[in-house]
Amino acid sequence: MKAAKMELMKDSSEVVHYEREGVRLYIREANLSVYPELRAPCHWHDDLECIHILDGIMGYSINGQEIILHTGDSLIINARQVHFGHNCNGQDCRFLCILFHSSLFTGSDTLLKKEIMPVLEHSGLAYWHFNMPDSLGQTAAEILRRIGALKNAAPIGYELEVIGLLHILWSRLTRQIGELPPPGNSHTDLELQKDMMSYIYQNYGRKLTLAEIASSGRVSRSKCCQMFQHYLQQSPINFLNDYRLRITCNLLKNTELSITEIALSCGFNHLSYFSKMFMESFGCTPKEYRKKHCVS
Repeated sequence: MKAAKMELMKDSSEVVHYEREGVRLYIREANLSVYPELRAPCHWHDDLECIHILDGIMGYSINGQEIILHTGDSLIINARQVHFGHNCNGQDCRFLCILFHSSLFTGSDTLLKKEIMPVLEHSGLAYWHFNMPDSLGQTAAEILRRIGALKNAAPIGYELEVIGLLHILWSRLTRQIGELPPPGNSHTDLELQKDMMSYIYQNYGRKLTLAEIASSGRVSRSKCCQMFQHYLQQSPINFLNDYRLRITCNLLKNTELSITEIALSCGFNHLSYFSKMFMESFGCTPKEYRKKHCVS
């Protein structure tokens, strides 16, 4: 199976490769095992994201809040939220992922302003978790599975039907929300966290210090460490090194660069240190990893 690779926009939001140009819709089934250490990269994007667990258990982090998803559970993540899925029981998990942009919703300005944008822009609504035993959880699961089946069959005009199903799901969601709750706390810390992650994404190839990472978010070093722990359950330096290792995995699989060239390009100035960290993370040497995963 081809490994997942995340591409980034200038603001470090994820580049979403839609199924068809001009239709901002992305649907796929995947296993968590396509990601190194069964952990997807931490990211955000302008699209809403739906996750439906087909088989297994997955941990999911949204803005530092941890959720456990079981088989049949569904999750909708609002736009621009920092999130990632990860292993929580040492086993693989198969899931359906659907990304769609709000531009696919109704062309009615009145409905857009009344029923959609207030929810998308609400600071207190980061995600919605649907448990399978609940009635709304069963409805969400049925709709998302129908969308997955339509993608697999791909009949003519299936995207129109998918968009119709997303409208139905949204109507059920807004009905459950009812009157919008008071806005949550300011997103200032979340935006500063994105700034620091963006700085790492853009500068991982050179030597970075904790002071530089903190400075990119205009916070103290102690505040920087507190924020990374809250949002990502990692220290800033561990997050940096994990991201570097993810990049090395893609380079080992998809290029013919030497292991030394890959290590240096990703900010590891000492090959022995790189090899030690790689072994600790993936249980094999970079050479063994390349031999196992390289697609000829």
